[in-house]
Amino acid sequence: MAEMSKEHSTKKYPGQMVFGLDIGTRSIVGTVGYRNNDHFYVVAQRIKEHETRAMLDGQIHDIHKVGETIKCVKEELEQAIGRKMTEACIAAAGRVLRTINVTIDNDFGGDKEITQEDIYTLSMLGVEKAYEEFQTSNDTDMKFYCVGYSVVRYYINHYPISNPEGHKAKVLSADLIATFLPDDVVDGLYKAVGIAGLNVANMTLEPIAAIQVAIPEMYRMLNIALVDVGAGTSDISITKDGSIIAFGMIPMAGDALTETIARHCLVDFVTAEQIKRDAGIYDNISYKDIMSLEQTISKEEILEVVDPVMKEMALKISDKIKELNGGKPVSAVFVVGGGGKMEGYTDTLAQDLGIQKERVAVRGEEVMQKIEFLEEGVKKDSLLVTPIGICLSFYEQSNNFIFVDFNGARIKLYDNNMLSVADVAIQAEFPNEGLFPRRGKELNFTVNGKARIVRGQLGEAAVIRVNGEEADIHTPIHSGDKIEVIPSTAGAPASMELGALNEFGDVINVIVNDKRIELPKFASVNGELQSKYYSIKENDSIELLNYYTVKQIAEFMDVIIDKDMNLYVNNKLADMDTFVYENFTVIWTMEELQLSDVDSSTVQTEEEHAPLSQEKESVQKPEPVTIAVIVNGKPLAMTGKSAYVYVDVFSYIDFDLSKPQGASVITLLNGREAKYMEPLQNGDTLEIYWKK
Repeated sequence: MAEMSKEHSTKKYPGQMVFGLDIGTRSIVGTVGYRNNDHFYVVAQRIKEHETRAMLDGQIHDIHKVGETIKCVKEELEQAIGRKMTEACIAAAGRVLRTINVTIDNDFGGDKEITQEDIYTLSMLGVEKAYEEFQTSNDTDMKFYCVGYSVVRYYINHYPISNPEGHKAKVLSADLIATFLPDDVVDGLYKAVGIAGLNVANMTLEPIAAIQVAIPEMYRMLNIALVDVGAGTSDISITKDGSIIAFGMIPMAGDALTETIARHCLVDFVTAEQIKRDAGIYDNISYKDIMSLEQTISKEEILEVVDPVMKEMALKISDKIKELNGGKPVSAVFVVGGGGKMEGYTDTLAQDLGIQKERVAVRGEEVMQKIEFLEEGVKKDSLLVTPIGICLSFYEQSNNFIFVDFNGARIKLYDNNMLSVADVAIQAEFPNEGLFPRRGKELNFTVNGKARIVRGQLGEAAVIRVNGEEADIHTPIHSGDKIEVIPSTAGAPASMELGALNEFGDVINVIVNDKRIELPKFASVNGELQSKYYSIKENDSIELLNYYTVKQIAEFMDVIIDKDMNLYVNNKLADMDTFVYENFTVIWTMEELQLSDVDSSTVQTEEEHAPLSQEKESVQKPEPVTIAVIVNGKPLAMTGKSAYVYVDVFSYIDFDLSKPQGASVITLLNGREAKYMEPLQNGDTLEIYWKK
């Protein structure tokens, strides 16, 4: 191409300058231009072929060599336009393409006028949903990235609409198709561009780029297939009802024809490529074979040699088009790219599809009515469709990956313009608990049969810095940011002494020799009495005792009871082991109380007491009594003892405590929570069951 004039190199252009790179299997095409109104102006364009086969089937095999070729194209363009370029738009071939179709809704909760921002946000939500769905079905070890998306159809309040902007709606929805490629394909492109000293401003898929030029929106109501026949891959996209509905590819294109010519003519790949191109211009082509012998081959012979391969390629593309179009042929096919220019190719494809041959055609100048070239001598050709489409994709969507440094590791992320430290941490597989303060080990135990948990102490939060500045998980991040995260710490494990229990602070009030005494409660831990200073351990079973024995009361009061003294609890003869509950009366005296002094309305004491002396044994062991109670709705007679406490009922009913059937045992007495050692009265109602 001719060099750009001095006038153009100093001119200020009315639109934002965009640099697009078509990194193809055979060559790299660099395009610089800008959009003004509905036209795109190509300021300069340069093409450089790979000196070696550094790319095969659309994938980079030698990153460094491809990077150096990109650098050459970049430098030539910089010289032509008089500006340095730091960013480029690129496109990926669909070599291992995967697609996901999703429907996404955004409920505003009320009527809202739809803006461009709402539409963009919906698209990003759709891409994220597609990625999540793709990850669940990704049965390979490869990591994939979204490299392009297309909205198939919009809806407002679940009714289809072509453009929702400006309309009012409660719910904005969209059907969206997202495309994914493996990490190694994407990573190779980014590294090659980086070698040339460029950052990626936008990335799309080659068929998406080509369709920007080849099929204007006014034609997308029709069921049309676009086939971009490159050197290594044939990329396919299909339109219908105003939208792009599918993407696909086959790993076979122009190079397959070139390789066939190379074998037939006994020449290297570069010479075979030239023979293929010349066959489109001349009737006879001269060349030197590997023996340096002058040879001549006719156009007819070349077409005959490549015919089987061309038919195979056309059949594969035809089958793929039908597959993507629901098993049916499309109405028409637009062919772009150099690989589709071979004579007879479009006719063969039309025959395989079963449509008129006039409806399969190479598209070049016909679809570039709104493309203007500011350099002289440029022919509008099908080869230029994808390179220009890459530039135009920049205006349609920002589909980019960024790289950041996370604790010394290089992390790549899909850029949805809303990335934060948390997103990087997830991509880097940094443990979630390492971001938030962690509590120490919790302490589990039971108090009177009920589960208790004491949480551990809270540790220190993670220390986060972005580019050396203090940050948090919500801090936005950008390409090239350096993120440092010092993991959060765990706090001290939970600990608690018995005395810290709320219940432990209660007291038992009793009357001893007409004086009110407050007795601190004792606690039984795993069957052993413990003081308030006992440190509770994991899975301890704690019972806060609601009684004292006469002996314990005497010890608490620092009183020595003479063995000849008479002991009474609630005006009944007792001994040192008799239980004393809340508001019981205790008397120790040298005198004997008359039976007439006994208050028959008081609650009975524990029945099993050790005898004070052989002489008083007959007095201290009253006759057995029978009481009638209601247990779980059924009457029950309890007999054989002089007094009864709640726990005695288990001897009369079929309730196996050794085989738990729930989390705990619920015990109720007259509708309230009962204690195991609580005395029972005639007519009491008991409920006993397992808590599920």
